[in-house]
Amino acid sequence: MSLDVVILAAGQGTRMRSRLPKVLHELAGKPMVRHVIDTASGLDADRIHVVIGHGGEMVREALADCNRPLHFAVQAEQMGTGHAVAQALDGLGQGKVLVLYGDVPLIRRATLEALLAQVDEKHMGLLTVTLDDPGGYGRIVRDEGGQAVAIVEQKDASPEQLLIKECNTGIMAMTASQLKRWLPQLSADNAQGEYYLTDIIAMAAAEGITISTSQPARAMEVEGVNNRQQMACLERAHQRDMAEYLMTQGVALADPERIDVRGSLTCGHDVHIDVGCVFEGDVELGEGVRIGPYCIVRSSRIGAESVIDAHSVVDGAVLAGFNHVGPFARLRPGSRLAVRARVGNFVETKNAEVGEGTKINHLSYIGDARLGRDVNIGAGTITCNYDGANKHRTEIGDEAFIGSNSALVAPVSVGKGATVGAGSTISRDVADHSLAVSRSRQIGKDNWPRPTKDD
Repeated sequence: MSLDVVILAAGQGTRMRSRLPKVLHELAGKPMVRHVIDTASGLDADRIHVVIGHGGEMVREALADCNRPLHFAVQAEQMGTGHAVAQALDGLGQGKVLVLYGDVPLIRRATLEALLAQVDEKHMGLLTVTLDDPGGYGRIVRDEGGQAVAIVEQKDASPEQLLIKECNTGIMAMTASQLKRWLPQLSADNAQGEYYLTDIIAMAAAEGITISTSQPARAMEVEGVNNRQQMACLERAHQRDMAEYLMTQGVALADPERIDVRGSLTCGHDVHIDVGCVFEGDVELGEGVRIGPYCIVRSSRIGAESVIDAHSVVDGAVLAGFNHVGPFARLRPGSRLAVRARVGNFVETKNAEVGEGTKINHLSYIGDARLGRDVNIGAGTITCNYDGANKHRTEIGDEAFIGSNSALVAPVSVGKGATVGAGSTISRDVADHSLAVSRSRQIGKDNWPRPTKDD
């Protein structure tokens, strides 16, 4: 049977106290609704429908770069979950329908696959969860034979029903024909004055349809977000899961509670990650890589046996291996380090190729440049790559030596084996194996009296 997934994402989320639609708040660097869409995509859904309402255009824009087509339905008035699903009704196929929520980001594909496996024309699937404190949740009502026959929302529940600990997650699956038959029968005659999707459970039971229930492996999978506290709780739960996974892959974490992965992180054997590190985008760490405390690594590939010392930022860079970076270094997009190149403390590189064995150890800026192998860059060196309108390149040949506090005014080249004296401003090309010095002449005056303060 074909599969349609309907994701409800129309809520305002007033308790978030934000101008941003609730489903666009980020968990692990990605909007919550994107997590749900990615999970749905993993089910090989034929169509994914996103029901939008509050801030709908913002949601559309945020999902414009999705890697698969989405079908949007608009819920202009917030009249309950049943009303929200009804907005997508005309776009459904003839197979199964799965209803998910854009603010329940941690639901797992395996949980949904088990739910969908129960669905046919004589069965619908309902995901439930048993909670020690079921406050706020709808309760699952079962008959004497143990079959689920209804869901009662907390505001409509009797004192006896409030004692039930099996709760509705809101996630359910059925055939399209069942849903199209039941939705038009919904009524808003309840405490909230809304059309509850949960009322279709009683309709199914009345028709003799079996409500097949299943539960997630962990309750955290089905927790939704209504406020900042819950958002933070789910963020930490997700990060703990990521940490557990990394450790099963052989990664050594100094403290599993203090790592943030906001994208994908692939690691070779014997990688060590210290505390407080953040990984964003697609990051690859080769074998034996060591990441010092409080580093940020974004969309980069770091080769084997490299060391990134404390408080460094590696962003859009490629390191070939056996590199040493930091502490307090910043590699900006386009930085490429050959084997055994070193970038030290308070050094910034941007769109720079740094050759094998080359060292930039202290307090320098290297931008829009290509450095050969075994180049030495002295402290305080800058490539002056911007003239106020355009960027220009600096070329430095193999084994060149750039003295401290030098300014290389691009476009300019320094030849192979050339030497630039400390404190020089170089604005013309330097030939191979030559010396270039550009300084003001030093003068000296013996027994010179220092100025004194006036009385």
